Amino acid sequence: MIFHDKVYIGGEWVAPASTGTIDVISPVTEEVIGTVPEGSVADIDRAVAAARAALVGPWRDFDREQRADILAAFAQQLHARHEEIAEAITSQNGCPIAFSIPGQVLGASFYTNYMATLTRTYDFEEERTGLTGARAVVVKEPVGVVAAIVPWNAPLLLALLKIAPAIAAGCTVVVKPAPETPLDSYIWAECLQSAGVPPGVINIVAAGREVSEYLVTHPDVDKVAFTGSSVTGRRIASLCGERIRRVTLELGGKSAAIVLDDADLDVTIPGLVGASTMINGQACALQSRILVSRARYAEVVDGLVEGYRALTVGDPMDPATMIGPLVAERQRTRVEGYIESGMDQGAKVAIGGGRPSGIDRGWFVEPTIFVEADNSMTIAREEIFGPVAVVIPYDDVEDAVAIANDSEFGLSGTVWTTDEDEAMRIVRQVRAGTLTVNGFVYEFNCPMGGMKSSGLGREMGPEGLSAYLEYKTVSLP
Repeated sequence: MIFHDKVYIGGEWVAPASTGTIDVISPVTEEVIGTVPEGSVADIDRAVAAARAALVGPWRDFDREQRADILAAFAQQLHARHEEIAEAITSQNGCPIAFSIPGQVLGASFYTNYMATLTRTYDFEEERTGLTGARAVVVKEPVGVVAAIVPWNAPLLLALLKIAPAIAAGCTVVVKPAPETPLDSYIWAECLQSAGVPPGVINIVAAGREVSEYLVTHPDVDKVAFTGSSVTGRRIASLCGERIRRVTLELGGKSAAIVLDDADLDVTIPGLVGASTMINGQACALQSRILVSRARYAEVVDGLVEGYRALTVGDPMDPATMIGPLVAERQRTRVEGYIESGMDQGAKVAIGGGRPSGIDRGWFVEPTIFVEADNSMTIAREEIFGPVAVVIPYDDVEDAVAIANDSEFGLSGTVWTTDEDEAMRIVRQVRAGTLTVNGFVYEFNCPMGGMKSSGLGREMGPEGLSAYLEYKTVSLP
């Protein structure tokens, strides 16, 4: 049992303004494993005030090298404690430890180190010659105080996709972890302290929905960065729009994997199994719609079924486990509702569809594949956020592209083929922000984000840093 009675504000661990608490429940045992303070409006006021004071205080005078040094030191601290942080994340959200170590923590450390390197070389001022022949200087300044609202599926990595570029730009941040996963933030807050992050630059307050909305609308917040559902993203976009507030939204997806007839199934099947079940199916970029030609449909389905059958379901702390539990009982209820919907609408379960046998506790769902489905079904249109994939047949490549684009989402996608030229022809037609050929990869030095209902703006790469900057033109005639 882990007990915390403080929140991190102004570089210190301080008593919260209220007595409310958040119970953290293990998705494996269904028992309380930790308790943290539940942030209140007063705590948000204090955190934003600390961020504002730091913004106009000594932090304003830190140059790019100093900010880069802090990021590099922070990355080093995260790496030194990566096993501890990974175990904390797995204990809260059920992500298999075999993924949490590289994907949740080492990836976050690697990205932070990349942002440190970028900070040293990024062009924060650019001199141009105007069309009149006069000089002009384009100055890129920090956007200000950032509200970073982080989900539970990848709590550290998705926090760092906001914190690292904010530090690089010279911003200050109030981080609002999800109520399901606040425990790891206490560890990486200590890493921030050890890295020499000045007081008030990063503040962390876990809270529920109402307090989160208060943070989004706080008059001293200049930008909101949010990762989560498209439903919540629409609400945040509306609130920011009313205030003409800068906002970055990384939202949901229903990504399509297009398997061409010449695909090497020895590569494709293992790749699709992993890309359709990562983080127990609780990933926004999940390749949950698998599009296969009618000519190879049966062959691919057979391969996927065998791949899913080989997935080890169980204790996420066991390095051999590939599928752990869903994060909460409500999430399992949601996923089981979608499975029932798929069957009601005529799709067939090729494997899975229930709860794994031999596991008496925990919010587990069997990895599930639907076949005999079409793109009009609910299971093919809505984000399930569980280990459920739908295999949809197509007639020809043009039909596959049309199916892939027939979605309100446009976050990710993959193409599987031995013909790279054909793959590039296809990906240029797919309306999605990030695509991979013969794999599933996100490159930290390239922009990540979605089209349509999958979001606004981009994270990662130089584009992710520019999202935390305001552009000022100074003309020198």
